[in-house]
Amino acid sequence: MTMSRRTIIKGMAAAPFVTAAGAALAPATAEAATITPGQFTLAERTSNASGTFADHIAGLARALPRAQISDVLAVANRDATRLSSAPAGVGGFSHGFTWNTGDQDAVEWIPQGITTSADALGAGLWPAGGKRVVLVSWYFETDPDDNGVDDFLIDKGIRVSFVDYTSAAAPVYRHVLLVEPVRGAGGTFTYEPVRKHAGGIMWYGNRLYVVDTYKGLRVFDLDSILEVSTGLPDACGLQSDGSYHAYDYRFVLPQCGAYDNTGTLLRFSAIGLDRASSPDSLTVSEYATSLTSPVVDYSGTGWNGNGTKVDLPKIVRWPLDYTTRKLAATTATEAVTVKQGKIQGVVSRQSKHYLPQSNGPSSNGYLKTVTSGTDVPSTVVRLGVGSEDLSFHSGTTTDWAYRESVIWNLSEYAGRRDVYAVFADGS
Repeated sequence: MTMSRRTIIKGMAAAPFVTAAGAALAPATAEAATITPGQFTLAERTSNASGTFADHIAGLARALPRAQISDVLAVANRDATRLSSAPAGVGGFSHGFTWNTGDQDAVEWIPQGITTSADALGAGLWPAGGKRVVLVSWYFETDPDDNGVDDFLIDKGIRVSFVDYTSAAAPVYRHVLLVEPVRGAGGTFTYEPVRKHAGGIMWYGNRLYVVDTYKGLRVFDLDSILEVSTGLPDACGLQSDGSYHAYDYRFVLPQCGAYDNTGTLLRFSAIGLDRASSPDSLTVSEYATSLTSPVVDYSGTGWNGNGTKVDLPKIVRWPLDYTTRKLAATTATEAVTVKQGKIQGVVSRQSKHYLPQSNGPSSNGYLKTVTSGTDVPSTVVRLGVGSEDLSFHSGTTTDWAYRESVIWNLSEYAGRRDVYAVFADGS
């Protein structure tokens, strides 16, 4: 998470919501405590200032061809490279890949979130009987050297890499731009880039959940991918000649809904799926900058919520409805505080929570676990430098199985961007 708070605020203002080789080591110094979950509430939102998301998507679909995930993968235009060994210092390594040179070295696009088709469907393939797919979110940084001067004039928002991992020896992928559909001048249907951090993503059925740091959750419809024109790298949306563009990306993925925070302040930093709970559920984690004295930063304006706060980083759970792929309830069912800074993601297995802890651009991160209601977390294994989001992949996944459960992770720093899985027990 290299983005400064200045950049988060800039992105928030640009596109606001309408009302985020080591073996097992000794236990880390941290603590977790259960707090009242009912104070964390969300409100489902199906529209923005210009109308309903459903109407906007329907209007766009009358002008643009729809595409399925399989269509995107069929025209993958970039090659990834299989990792033949663990990234430097990573323990419990299972498998992984690296990006092509252009994406590996790009300073303006920074990878953050990860989820897979094993999140989307319990059997592991998308669609059923189809492919092994990995999704990774990237945010655009106009000032990558953080000197206060933009090196790139246009903030292009969020893109998601759709990686066909069916052949682990030769993965291929294509980027898709996330957009918010809106009505333009004269009531025309168009869309805008989503200028957010995308620190965590979760694929659940035909929905992609993306954290919106100050606001809550954005939801995108994977059944409504749209194909647009290419050739204009600095244009997005409906153009004067009637064509639609997306910064030279061939496909856009439109937002279809949102869940806005209405309760205690929560920094929506990352999100993960728990298929071990009943019903399925999602958990959200918070980022704090200090490792030793973690306090969540709620300064600034633009937060959704009622103004109350709990300063320690938290993990908060909401139940899911597998029949609709929506939240089953908008009031949280579990909340714990964690005295642990630099948490970059979360995946939970009932009362056990896995957390990736980063440690700057020069040191390896660590995979940690915390059990709800206890104060004895432990460090499972060492992760890569710049460790980010997590995705849990059960060893019992029928159509995409490994010898034991693994956890996917990724690294954000240019030149050292690996996407890989480690064994969940660190072995």
